[in-house]
Amino acid sequence: MVIAEIRIKTLGELLDQVTPPEPDPATGRRRDSGVYRGMSDARWPLLTSLDQLGGVNPPHTKAGLEEHLLRNFIRYSRPHLPQHPINEWELLITAQHHGMPTRLLDWSYSPLVAAHFATVNGQEQSDRVVWRLDWRMVHRKFGLRELALLTDDLQRVFKQDDRADEPFTPWALFQRDRAQRGFACMIEPPSLDARIVTQFATFTLCSDKRQSFDGFLSHHGLEAALTKFIIPAGETARIRDQLDLAGVDERLIFPDLDGVAARMRRYYS
Repeated sequence: MVIAEIRIKTLGELLDQVTPPEPDPATGRRRDSGVYRGMSDARWPLLTSLDQLGGVNPPHTKAGLEEHLLRNFIRYSRPHLPQHPINEWELLITAQHHGMPTRLLDWSYSPLVAAHFATVNGQEQSDRVVWRLDWRMVHRKFGLRELALLTDDLQRVFKQDDRADEPFTPWALFQRDRAQRGFACMIEPPSLDARIVTQFATFTLCSDKRQSFDGFLSHHGLEAALTKFIIPAGETARIRDQLDLAGVDERLIFPDLDGVAARMRRYYS
């Protein structure tokens, strides 16, 4: 099985594709349960910032530094944290949010937010992509409830195989043997700041840091959990303009002075 690809030329086509054809029997609403990630080149695999540390030809060359990165973030970040994170998973999310390479992968509940990131930068000749992930299918595959996990849930749901009474921490994940049963799941981040809220942000966490996320899912027979909505290079400007008309721009995505300045710089360039 291969990952499905659907070409779209307008923002309306994207919304039509992700809108369920029939209302949900329980709620009566047509609400998609997928999450989305926009990228400026449709050829790229789903690589985390940790995967890309040290370059992407090849990727994963510095995956072994994961523990050192978090240890040093803990060491130097304390004076800048408004409050101490409630657990180490929240600390990892904080590090990811501020740009430190981690194995977390950013997604959004909004296809429009994903389309913004797909179209805001990149080479003019490159096709763009909005990835859709059926995270509930992933959870079913790995025996997890069809609920997005909170950081507290991670310590309870995943246990050390040989120490079931101990909580599952990032350190336990870093030291995990590749021979142990793999997993992937979705994490709901706490509302650390306004950007997480306005971007409808969420993350995926994967046990394997030696292959791309789409490669990991394919290895486990989960190609159907992914869809690639391809934006042809020639249609990128149209969809970008439609996003601006809808108010999905830097001022929304980054609700601060950085967002205002970025909007002005792009819009008038």
